[in-house]
Amino acid sequence: MRIIFLLISLVLLTGFAVPPKDSEVLVFTKTAGYRHKSITVGVETLKELGAENDFNITHTENAELFNYKTLKRFDLVIFLNTTGDVLDSEQEQAFEKYINKGGSFMGVHAATDTEFEWPWFNKLVGAYFLDHPDKSTAIIKRIIRSHPSTAHLPNQWKHYDEWYNFKSINKSTNVLLMLDETSYKGGKNGAFHPIAWYHEFDGGRSFYTGLGHTIESYNDQKFRKHLLGGIFYCLNR
Repeated sequence: MRIIFLLISLVLLTGFAVPPKDSEVLVFTKTAGYRHKSITVGVETLKELGAENDFNITHTENAELFNYKTLKRFDLVIFLNTTGDVLDSEQEQAFEKYINKGGSFMGVHAATDTEFEWPWFNKLVGAYFLDHPDKSTAIIKRIIRSHPSTAHLPNQWKHYDEWYNFKSINKSTNVLLMLDETSYKGGKNGAFHPIAWYHEFDGGRSFYTGLGHTIESYNDQKFRKHLLGGIFYCLNR
């Protein structure tokens, strides 16, 4: 109590506010299937964005961190190109509790290729990976302009990446970006092919982007700002 009193007194006497605490973000990259070569550059990109925007990145592939005592230290958990069954049942329960208590989740690309036997996660991430054609350039249509992850983007964005087809799509999400399947070959979702979305779910916030397969995409300023906007949404900034 004395320390708090001294801090308040210092603020009143000097006129200087105590600087806000940086947000804490856990980046999880465990894989139990295909492993993306872009994981390393993806983690470095998030660290760079954090250093520039006042959030700290903790990177792990250790699923044992998924206990509530540890998770509650973080304002956001990012699944960056995770694949397969990466959490056991107790870790799943801890993560559900984390979201129930107001935690936030962000999935990048292969996060939808994760935990196929966990229906709750399907709703949280927003869809499951079905398959994909060869990497190509496609037109992405901006659906929502006001979101921090899309405000900087053109209404039609030509971008090169690996384009996922999805199954078990959660129609309750807010679609930010939609793929134009007439602009490339191999799309299977038709006129409704979301590729980035957000929603509030089960007590917390969730953001997903299907972009982020290639190493080169993490040097694309539009994509980097897209990632940063997703993080800002999850941190409620």
